[in-house]
This record gives sequence, structure tokens and C-alpha cells, in this order.
Amino acid sequence: MLSKHITHQTSKNSNTFIYSTMARPTPVSSMRNEHWMFDDAMNERIRSTHAPDGRVVDVTQVLQVTRNVLRHIIPNINLSMNGHIDASDDQTNLSAVDGALDALHKICCELSCKCSRGGDAHATTMAIFNMLSSYSWGAKVVLTLAAFAVNFGEFWLIAQLCTSNPLAKSVALLKQPDISEHSQTLKSHFDALSKLINAMFDVTKCIVELTQLHSSKYISISEPPLSTAMAHIHTATYWIIASVVACTGQITGIIGMRHVFPIPTLEAWELSSLAHKVSSIHEHLQSGLRLCYERIDEKKLMEAFEHFKRTIETPQVDNLKILQNIFGKEENLLNPDRAEVCINVLRRKHVLLLISDLYISQEEIRVLEDVYKERVSSGLNYEIIWLPIVDRTTWNDDYDQEKFSKLQSIMSWYTVSQHVAIEPAVIKYIRGEWGFVKKPIAVTLSPQGKVLCPNALNMMWIWGNSAFPFSSEKEESFWKATPWTLDLLVGRLEPNLPTWVSQQKLVCFYGGVKMEWIESFTTATKAVAEALGIGIEMVYVGKKNASERVKKITGLIKEKELSRAWEDNNVWFFWNLLESMLYSKNQHGKTIENDVIKQEVMTMLGYDSSKNGWAVFYTGSGGMVKANGEKVLSTMDKFDEWKNLAKEMGFVPALREKLEGAIPRHHCTRLILPSNGGRIPERVQCAECGRPMELNFLYRCCAE
Repeated sequence: MLSKHITHQTSKNSNTFIYSTMARPTPVSSMRNEHWMFDDAMNERIRSTHAPDGRVVDVTQVLQVTRNVLRHIIPNINLSMNGHIDASDDQTNLSAVDGALDALHKICCELSCKCSRGGDAHATTMAIFNMLSSYSWGAKVVLTLAAFAVNFGEFWLIAQLCTSNPLAKSVALLKQPDISEHSQTLKSHFDALSKLINAMFDVTKCIVELTQLHSSKYISISEPPLSTAMAHIHTATYWIIASVVACTGQITGIIGMRHVFPIPTLEAWELSSLAHKVSSIHEHLQSGLRLCYERIDEKKLMEAFEHFKRTIETPQVDNLKILQNIFGKEENLLNPDRAEVCINVLRRKHVLLLISDLYISQEEIRVLEDVYKERVSSGLNYEIIWLPIVDRTTWNDDYDQEKFSKLQSIMSWYTVSQHVAIEPAVIKYIRGEWGFVKKPIAVTLSPQGKVLCPNALNMMWIWGNSAFPFSSEKEESFWKATPWTLDLLVGRLEPNLPTWVSQQKLVCFYGGVKMEWIESFTTATKAVAEALGIGIEMVYVGKKNASERVKKITGLIKEKELSRAWEDNNVWFFWNLLESMLYSKNQHGKTIENDVIKQEVMTMLGYDSSKNGWAVFYTGSGGMVKANGEKVLSTMDKFDEWKNLAKEMGFVPALREKLEGAIPRHHCTRLILPSNGGRIPERVQCAECGRPMELNFLYRCCAE
């Protein structure tokens, strides 16, 4: 690319403005339109000037002072020091920057001398490269930009003070014109200059950050992404120094104009074109830096993850070190009374880490609260801490904060004081090692900090506080002593069950959301019971994840007096209890081949996942029998075929025998299970025919 540069030449009769064309190296065109790149020969020429000798320059201090100088000159310019470069103030002692001020002074002289004589811009740029050969790429651009700030600052000081300070006025008369009288004429020129300076500063920051990454133990300059990001740092350095030369030339041109205005608009266009080029370089370097910092963050996260993993897997004297690692710098929690307390209050206590996102349901909180409050009357000493898992990158201070605060307010246990309290490495461990995805879990820590169970919520739902200390061993022992009975399913939800059994009544629990089937089924079943002369109690238990439809159907059932019906809380708990049984069995590696309870639970969940209803029948003496809605209704309608069998064997045994021979030729059975950290059984048998079921993925959003 060719560039024009204003020079000033004095003659006896007039001031003459000469537009001299200065050759610059030809950039390489590319498919990505990186018009600032050079060919191999030019790249080698620039690199050949680079011979750093290890001298150290505190570029951050020099860059901060340079920024402040430029901001005083152009108040609206955006020269931010955000990112990974620490900002300091104007009190920086630059005398401590060994040798840097001498180099800065030489650059000032080079710029003033060469630009005032209208020298070759490329030659001046390369001269500065040679002058700074012993410095790092970051020091080269920072010192050159600082030299420009010195020259520009001197020019602007005189321009500002010449109307009020006699000394400045006298110097201005000898050196430069009063630009305040021509502010409108020079506006487009200084706007273009401001954009270029801003772009130069951005690229300089990137170069400094890249050179500072060399000392990081988390990234290597010999490997991507840092090696890739550094590949064009010499080119970026060239364009910064060349831009400084161009800007200095423009300022020198203004000084040389005296009273001859306006400046040709072509010069402002040249600055804008250069600003576009430098801005493109900034985008390229910024992209490389982003990848570098992502890699560094990944390495730091993995290092912290491994440290936490070692800590939690190493025997401890108490649980305090584990808790401190979880919360990092956050040493305070909110206790059940919402007062801030030190984390030490949980030392050597049984602690349950309740882990969830912000979408934990009020039903889950309510049920856990019942168990938590009962611990006092049971004489148990354990505490719960809520650990919210949130995405910091998408956190919304209005919506998410309101949700977080609302959940805090309804929890009667310890909570974190702010949503970012949990260390990212701990969140990684929670997801990877404890299997948290979306469904809440409760990890049990012993007073010594040992993980007793990666998810105790399942056993808390099933057995409540009797499962304390909520260890995997305790859970296993409970399962060994627990048979598959109706009491296991509904004992905590239906207080009338013992009475009905003692009265030798037939008990039926059923579900579904098709009102036509419900009416037909309840009518037919009651007719069968009446024909056999036995008492019957029927209870509607709804359907999983269909609360609004269940409410409507419950109202109709009560209105038509078809049967009893559970309230919403019991419906929710029943289905979550079934899922908890399944996940508890999965946690212990049980399969449907070797575990009857798991097989029965999966059959029940399969019934619910299908479109039709279902029913379970129970008598104290005859055990249980269950079937899907279509089969059980068809069997009831054909009662005459097995009436004698029912009178002879009893209702439940006869129904079981009849159902076993009534497998329909065509059926479609579904089983929908929520994701639970990958712990979904690989092999599932059909509840109807026993054949292996296909595994498909279903993504669902249930607004209910």
C-alpha cells in the first residue's frame, strides 16, 4: 500500500506543502482478507532486527502513563486498561525502568527529526526497530507509543496554554499555529487521529498481554494456541510503529501549516484507512488471546479440580478442609435464621450437601424440609447446606437473582450467601464425579469429611430419617430387609391402608389422564367387586408431570363420586418415590434380572409413560397384581369368563391368572426416565411381553 505524508519546506517567498509518496512493504492478500500481513521476505527482515537480551521493562507502568497522557489530549477516547493488564496511577516512578527512558528519548528524537524532514516512513519504522532490537515485542510498541505521547503531549500543552500562559504563547509563535482558531476545520482530522490512536492502544495491549503469557506455567509458547497467536506479533508490532510514524508526521504537518488551512481531506482518509488496518490486527490478536486465556483457564480449572479430588479422597481429621475447598474464599454461610455465620459451625457434624440448579421444585424443598425438621425429635444431629449450581456466564442479575433469593427464603437450612460461592473446580467435580445434571442430589459428608453417599435423597424419600447417617451401606442394608409390598409404595401416603386391609377389603390404586377410561374402569371394577360380594376402596394417584390435567380430573372424580383421589402433594411424592427407588437401585448396580423391586418399579413407571391408564390391586392375603389400563378394563368387562375362578381362588390370584394369558398381539409400551448423570439402565424389558425395549432420546419441556 502507498501512503502520502505532509512535509513542510521553507522558501523565501512562500510555505510550500509537498505530498511525498513513501513506499511501504506490500502486504500479502489472503482469503481471510488479512490485508496487513507481509510476504516471507518482509517477515524475515522484521524478525532479523529482534535480538532481545533479557532486559526487563515494566511495560504496564509505561503504558498506564502513556494512556493518561493521551486521555488528557483526547477526552472522549476509549483507552481502557481492562482485561489482564493491571492499571496504576500517575504516581508511577518511571526512573526505576532501567534504560527505558533513554530509549524513549531516542525514539522521540528519531520521530521528530525524520518526520519533520519528510523522510521515508518505512525507513523510519525500521530505524526504530533497529534502535529497540534488544527489547521484547511488548516493550518495542509500548516505548514507541510512549514517545509519540511525549511529542503529542508537548504539542497539545502549547496549544492549550498559548492563550493564557505568556511562555506558551511565545513558544507557540516560534513553533506552531494556534489550532483553537481552526477547531472545526481540523475536526475530521483529529477524529481520524483519535480512532487510529485508540486502535493502536488496543493492539499494544494485546501485544503486551501475549508477551507476558510467556512466563505462565499453564501455556507454552511452542504449542498452540500461544504459538499461533504469536505468529504475527512482529507484523502487529511493525504496524503500530508505522502508525506512530504516520501520526507524528500528521502532527508535524499541522505544526508546519502555520496560517495555511484547511488540511486536505485526503490526509484524514489515510489515517482512517490505517485505523481500519490496525483494528483488523486487533481483532486477530484478540481472538488469539481469547483462545490462550481459555486454555489457561482450562489448565487452572483442571489443576484445582485435581487438588479438590485429592483432598476429598484423602482421609481428614474433620470435614472443615473439605468445606473450605468447596467455598474457596467464601467463609460465611447463612444459617436457618438467615444470619451470617462462619463455616466453622459445621465442623465435625454430619453434613448433607443439597446440590441443585435454580429450578428445584417447591415440592422437593417441602418434602426435604419435613424430614429435616423431624431430625430433632428423632435425636439426630445433621445439617443441610444448599449448593446452587449456576452458569456464571449467563447469570441474569434481575431474573436469576430474584429466583435465587426466593429459594433461599423458603429453605429452612444453611444456604450460601451468594450464588458464586462455589468454586468452579468443585462444580466440575460435582458434575463429573457425583453425576449431577439437573435432578437435585444430596451428598452425605461424615464428621471427618468422608463421602458416605453420592446421593442420599433417594433413601431420604423412601425411609426418611430412619436411614441416618444416609450412607450407601445403610441404604444397602435397608434394601436387603425390604420386600416389594404395597406398603412400600403407598404406606407413607395413604393412612387408611392398614384399616382397609384389616377389613379384608380389595384395595385398588390407579392412574392415568383419560377421563373416559377412568369412568369405564371404576364403574366396571366396582361392579365386579359387588358381584363377588367384597368391599372395595379405589384411590386415584394421578400421573407424573401432568399436574394441571390431574387437578382437573381429580375434580371430576370427586364430583362424580367415582373413587377417592389424592391431593397434589401426595401425587407428586408418589411418582418421585418410584423414581427414587429406581435410582437407588441403579446406584447399587442392581438389574431387573437380579432385583424384583427394580423390575416392579420400572413396570409401574412404564405404565405411567404410556398413553393409557393402569391399576394395582391388593388384598392382605392374595398379594398384589397390576396391569395397564387397556388390559385391566378388557378383563373387567369379561368378568363372566373368570367369575367362577375368582370365587374359587380369590379376586387377586384369579385376576393375575387371567391377565397373564391376555397379552395383546399389538402393543406399544414406553418408559420415560429423567436424565440422572448418565445412570440410566442400558437394558430394559417390556412390562407387557418381556422383550428388550429400544433406547431413544427424548427432549421435553413440561410447563406444568
